[in-house]
Amino acid sequence: MKKTVPKAVVFDLGKVLLDFDFGIFARRCAPYSRMESTAFLEVVNQSPLLHRYESGLMTDQQFYESVVALTGFTGTMETFAEWFGAIFTPIAEMVELHQLLVARGIPTFVFSNTNGLAIRSVRKDFPFYRTFTGEILSYEIQSMKPAPPIYEALEALTGLRGEELLYLDDRSENVEAGGQRGWTAWIHSDPTVTVPRVLSLWDSV
Repeated sequence: MKKTVPKAVVFDLGKVLLDFDFGIFARRCAPYSRMESTAFLEVVNQSPLLHRYESGLMTDQQFYESVVALTGFTGTMETFAEWFGAIFTPIAEMVELHQLLVARGIPTFVFSNTNGLAIRSVRKDFPFYRTFTGEILSYEIQSMKPAPPIYEALEALTGLRGEELLYLDDRSENVEAGGQRGWTAWIHSDPTVTVPRVLSLWDSV
């Protein structure tokens, strides 16, 4: 049986290409607020407020002002933005995988639930990000995975459907939503498994 070779690879960003830790942000901000770092973390880490922001329902300024109102943070917007963006570290093996795909001429796309403050820092701090073919970001689309509209936006951007798309994500509900659309959708947890599995699709081409 002939192996189906995808025409593009779609990467989730957080926990796939970049690790992140909101605890770093909370620990920096807490001394300039009325909260301990654990309580501050609850305000910004996968919270209803963050989801609202990443759904594109708040501007950067509105998100900052909401965090200030909830925590008493006294830092400036500029400080807030700098610290908020300084939570990422590259997952070297996955970044290298992306670069190998780019070198082979395979289109690659970012497909992420994220926000403006984070993505501007990522663009500035990680040059590999600028080599993607395109991106679909939740705050721009006003839809978050696993809701259908953001998947539809990715298909519209790429012009591809079904098994033409290989999709890597660390969250099972997001992978399942891609699989329901016929995508080749794989859960990612370990680069030593994901990297050879992806490259094997092109080894015999």
